[in-house]
Amino acid sequence: MALLLVGLVLFIGIHSIRLFAPEWRQFMIEQLGSKNWKLMHAAVAFIGLMTTIMGYGYARYSAEWLWFPPVWTRHVAALLVLVAFFYMIVAAMPYSKTKSRIGVPMVVGVKLWAFAHLISNGTTADVVLFGSFLAWAVTNFVISKRRIRSEEVVYQAPDFKFDLLAVVLSLIAYYIVAFHLHAWLIGVAPFA
Repeated sequence: MALLLVGLVLFIGIHSIRLFAPEWRQFMIEQLGSKNWKLMHAAVAFIGLMTTIMGYGYARYSAEWLWFPPVWTRHVAALLVLVAFFYMIVAAMPYSKTKSRIGVPMVVGVKLWAFAHLISNGTTADVVLFGSFLAWAVTNFVISKRRIRSEEVVYQAPDFKFDLLAVVLSLIAYYIVAFHLHAWLIGVAPFA
């Protein structure tokens, strides 16, 4: 559990600097340069992610059960994760109607992913991992939407072609992760 917590602090922490310390972030970018800041950010995020994955892998074997989720939660989770994939892919698109409406589609995707896993898993390790990501995503959404409104950010959305492309890509990515990578990486086959 300690390894999981360290990983979460690193990963969520580095992704929270813009939310809670934007002036310090800007100062560091000016001191280090944009490229070096991005490299440092990526390195800390990668180390945090790997530590989180390893920590969760160890913690889930000794974690206590807080509740036993009913079988139907797996079906709800599967649908929510598919929608989460769509929002995460939309975030990578240069333009989209969805991005112009939501503003922070990646955060919405993380929120759905975390909630889906939280309702369909019931150990202390699950609550720590997915609860942390859910709390971070909700906080991030509120703060980011405020910032977008105050800065009057406008996302261009010329047509729906990128949204349609995101639908196709999300279905492909979902298939690859759910039916192949999830069992290999996490050790759990969602549809087994």
